[in-house]
Amino acid sequence: MEFNIAEVFEAVARVNPDRDAIVHDGRRRSYAEVNDRSRRLAAYLLQQGLAVRAERADLHGWESGQPHLALYLHNCAEYLEGMVGAYKARVAPFNVNYRYVEEELRYLFLDSGAEAVVFHSTFAPLLDTVRGDVPALRVLIQVDDGSGEPLLPGAVWYEDALAAAGDAVPAVEPSPDDLYILYTGGTTGMPKGVLWRQADIFPAALGGRQLGTGTEWPDLEAIAEASRNGGVKFMPSPPFMHGAAHWMAFTAFTGGHTVVLPKDTTGLDPVDVWSTIEAEQVNILLIVGDAFGRPLLDELARHDYDASSLLMVVSGGAALSAPVKNALLERLPNIAVLDGLGSSETGQQASQVTGAGTAASTGTFTPGPGMCIVSEDLSRLLPPDEDGLGWLAQEGRVPLGYLGDAEKTARTFPVIGGVRYSVPGDRARYTGNGLLELHGRDSVTINSGGEKIFAEEVEQALTNHPAVYDVVVTGRPSERWGNEVVAVVQLRSGQSATAEELRAEAERHIARYKLPKDVVFVDKVVRSPSGKADYRWAKQVATGTTDR
Repeated sequence: MEFNIAEVFEAVARVNPDRDAIVHDGRRRSYAEVNDRSRRLAAYLLQQGLAVRAERADLHGWESGQPHLALYLHNCAEYLEGMVGAYKARVAPFNVNYRYVEEELRYLFLDSGAEAVVFHSTFAPLLDTVRGDVPALRVLIQVDDGSGEPLLPGAVWYEDALAAAGDAVPAVEPSPDDLYILYTGGTTGMPKGVLWRQADIFPAALGGRQLGTGTEWPDLEAIAEASRNGGVKFMPSPPFMHGAAHWMAFTAFTGGHTVVLPKDTTGLDPVDVWSTIEAEQVNILLIVGDAFGRPLLDELARHDYDASSLLMVVSGGAALSAPVKNALLERLPNIAVLDGLGSSETGQQASQVTGAGTAASTGTFTPGPGMCIVSEDLSRLLPPDEDGLGWLAQEGRVPLGYLGDAEKTARTFPVIGGVRYSVPGDRARYTGNGLLELHGRDSVTINSGGEKIFAEEVEQALTNHPAVYDVVVTGRPSERWGNEVVAVVQLRSGQSATAEELRAEAERHIARYKLPKDVVFVDKVVRSPSGKADYRWAKQVATGTTDR
């Protein structure tokens, strides 16, 4: 049987109406309440004329026949209600990176063809600057976040929209073919909308496989019955605008568990995270690699918290180093640390679980269902006993394609031997003992603190400064961020500029988290005879292992 996410939530809510579904800053919403509120949101979206234009069978993999709803929010109950409510209306929600500046935000709304948006008041001024350039955008739903920003003209308050809508089951029939859309910066320098059938993303990342066996659920009744034994408390500390965080939340919903959010959802506040774990007796915590792990450990060293309820720390979106894993296990000896491997284009692929007394490592994983490695020329699968580097791939439950891009769809989702695979671009090999060894993205994407930053995008932003003659951007290892962005810059003859001046110019074009942490000035940027950047040289310059 294949499933629609809205139908799964309805089934779980029917048997667990009084259990907490979402807890945030002392406010608790039961499964019955979230189910009612998401139905009301669905009704409001349908009343606004958001309707399916074409069914999946009539479309190419890179095409959508559904209206799209942007979620431009910090983490909150409304974010998850927005996803569930949209699915109930057969509207496809998608994530908006709230760090984007005007140029990036405009691109995202145009690329997605967004017809509706749910947004926090704090983002109203920036949204107002771009909405006039987005002709499809006509439904604006504003969530009051206490920032004091007034209601945008033409928008409706979220609570007013829900109050005005009925609580009846929406008059549409969701389909397993309905879309789940996840926008990712990917490796092209611009955001890409990954299109999944809900039937595929559910087992790939949202709890659609039975714990222990890895087999898919046989029917809704089995999911609902198993959820009666739920009640585990999950805390996703990263923002929902990244897949890993809302993947955890929906995995929790599938099991009838409770999603607990830190009080402060605008950034990582270690005091807030540990205080919430203590107050709510959280059992499973999601972090993003060392960028989250180190500050959390630092706070544990400063102050004692009752974290006895914690059973597992899960890391996704960035590497969690062995020293940080060991430090977590030393400080919290009763927990296990799960390092997850996956991507927007594959779902969850592999994992590594480390407990106290076990030697921690970085970059080795136990393969999950459908994970495989394909040869460098994409002609065949590599057998587990073959010692060779290939492309990490996924088969079976994989996305349909990239929204509006047939060429990238064909390149990332090739057909090999009559089977369609997802091959996002990570290098990997088998270790010979049943494990996977990840060698990383072959492109020049820089993963800094869980954020994927494309080097060419930063280069383009820096070249807007008139003093910049040439620039190459690379990554450099960082204890705090895993990797940090470094710009290797050649200035124009006779001109000058400081690192701060270059960052100020780049900030006009890209989000702050993409800005270079360091700028290294050189006499001449080294390029290949064809004019291509020499990223190996740039990394050596950034790390001080070669002359400038």
